[in-house]
Amino acid sequence: MKKFILLLLLAAPLAHAARAQTTATSDSGVEVVKHSWNKERINWERDPFAGPIESFDDARMRMRNEKRIEDAKRGSAPEADRIKTEARADDALIAVRHRGKPARYVFAYKASLRNTGAKAIKEIDWDYVFFDAATSQEVGRHQFTSEGRLDPGKKRDFVFLIPTPPSQTISVHSLNEKESRGVTGRVVLVRVLYADGSVWQRAEQ
Repeated sequence: MKKFILLLLLAAPLAHAARAQTTATSDSGVEVVKHSWNKERINWERDPFAGPIESFDDARMRMRNEKRIEDAKRGSAPEADRIKTEARADDALIAVRHRGKPARYVFAYKASLRNTGAKAIKEIDWDYVFFDAATSQEVGRHQFTSEGRLDPGKKRDFVFLIPTPPSQTISVHSLNEKESRGVTGRVVLVRVLYADGSVWQRAEQ
């Protein structure tokens, strides 16, 4: 199932540095510059004795608002001010509605993609595939759709927040160094929709 776009992370990650992939797919015109994943704790303030402030759905709403603000900043100032006001109102409602609810964990999956072709891109389908570090056997796969214009020569970071770990061997509630070393991951491009309506599709393996 495809996931909605979430462009910003919530808090400092519990574990995982970005991994450079730098694998250009010449026929698609998309280069995977780097990718990473990490575990996030939501519904939690930096003060460990403070109360929770948001649920998973509210976190997605907040990040959508942050993206709208960033997009509006590139346009008119009045529009940006209006969106900021709406975002503050949403934040206030979230804070009141969800005080006292337990913390939850989610996983953030990030891919930096660059358009190396001549045509603008409208949408990219990509999979984050995980392998057992010892056997190289596939142990997990997440499917994502990154929507948004990507002009030739430009790079964008796409981040998705979902409650599903990379594989069944990764704990939803705890993550240690041994677990993270047990899996490796890479980004596989599946489909590219260009602004002119043409499509690149990965050949069946």
